[in-house]
Amino acid sequence: MKDSKVFSEELVDRVVGELQIADLCNATIGEVLLVASRLEALTGIPFIRMDQGSPGLEANRIGVEAEKAALDRGVGSQYPAAAGVPELKEQASRFVKAFLDIDIRPMSCVPTTGGVAASFSSFIACTQRIPGKDKVLFIDPGFPIQKSQLKILGVECRSFDIHDFRGPALRDKLESCLGGGDIAAIVYSNPNNPAWICLEESELAVIGELAAKHDVVVMEDLAYFCMDFRHPYGRPFAPPYAPTVARYTDNYILMLSSSKIFSYAGQRMALACISDSLFDRYYPALAGRYGDSGIFGQTFIASILYMITSGCTASTQYAYAEMLKASCDGLLDFNADTEEYARRAHRMKGIFLSNGFHIVYDRDVTLPVGDGFFFTLGYGNMSGGELLKELLYYGVSCINLATTGSLQQGVRACTSRMTENLYPVLEERMKAFAKDHPLDDSEQ
Repeated sequence: MKDSKVFSEELVDRVVGELQIADLCNATIGEVLLVASRLEALTGIPFIRMDQGSPGLEANRIGVEAEKAALDRGVGSQYPAAAGVPELKEQASRFVKAFLDIDIRPMSCVPTTGGVAASFSSFIACTQRIPGKDKVLFIDPGFPIQKSQLKILGVECRSFDIHDFRGPALRDKLESCLGGGDIAAIVYSNPNNPAWICLEESELAVIGELAAKHDVVVMEDLAYFCMDFRHPYGRPFAPPYAPTVARYTDNYILMLSSSKIFSYAGQRMALACISDSLFDRYYPALAGRYGDSGIFGQTFIASILYMITSGCTASTQYAYAEMLKASCDGLLDFNADTEEYARRAHRMKGIFLSNGFHIVYDRDVTLPVGDGFFFTLGYGNMSGGELLKELLYYGVSCINLATTGSLQQGVRACTSRMTENLYPVLEERMKAFAKDHPLDDSEQ
């Protein structure tokens, strides 16, 4: 029977060879992106791009205008302070209070050139603060770049797939990981990249309790802040407030990014919001290594972060400050903007599910997983690598869940680049995929 592939196996194999990709089934996000882009360029046939998690909305105009105004004021002629401009630090503190109901003073809110710089600097500070506490624990699946950062630093990591450890099972699993005393930091994203699962308050309470017990810093990646659209988060100074580990421990760094909630990814701006208690804590090991005060926050800013990026672009700091201020003042509803991703996910999931696919990470503890920026897909008994490769033949790009630390078989799908004209294309291609890959009763 003739199949209905959009791209022949021979063409895909040739492109993979030209790009010198060693293992397509376990290709990185960047490698998948290259393959899809090359196939589009060669054939003129558009891909359904579900690979890279780049924003698919216009940059927020409040930020754009504020940045232009800052440049017109002449801020581009001077180096910004490494600790950040006062306006941004003040609004960051206010924003955390408005949407999380957590008190962090402006001093402890530190701008970084994107969330990647926030995590990189945090890994350094956390793993060097106490001798013997030098490993990082990932609650997977997670963002592959962060593990790559540890490879650069020569820092060991451990991880576990949370799929089978939701709710009460999480405590025993964490205790088994932390009991050795060598874990410096715990890392996770909430909502989760790639699975879009959301840790619930009861789970965050356990993480916070054990972080305090074992003196571990929790690095909470909030890149998709308030984007659990099942709940009415995102209203300033009003409950319900978004879940955070900061309610349950003083050992935390909250990483907030402008990339997704304000679609400001091109300007590379984020925040590391360090608990006041951790910011002020003295560590002899940091003082000995850097010859500075040994105060965590001061070392983080002056001896680590500044050596990586020498501060953040001044004009972009003013843009971020203005977007945070408008959000706190009720003039900017960032949740109303980003909810477009949930609408896209709902439609895309419907097409996949009607053609034999299933959602891999399909539940949180008390609710079915929500719709948002990402979702996960499996098909019958296919491995994640096999599914990635097969979908490429049908003009759909994604990444293997295995590359995110997941032990489940499937792929990650991103909604950000979906456009109205591509829904019928996706439906046609997935009908062809299902026809060419019939499932038997045991796989349905």
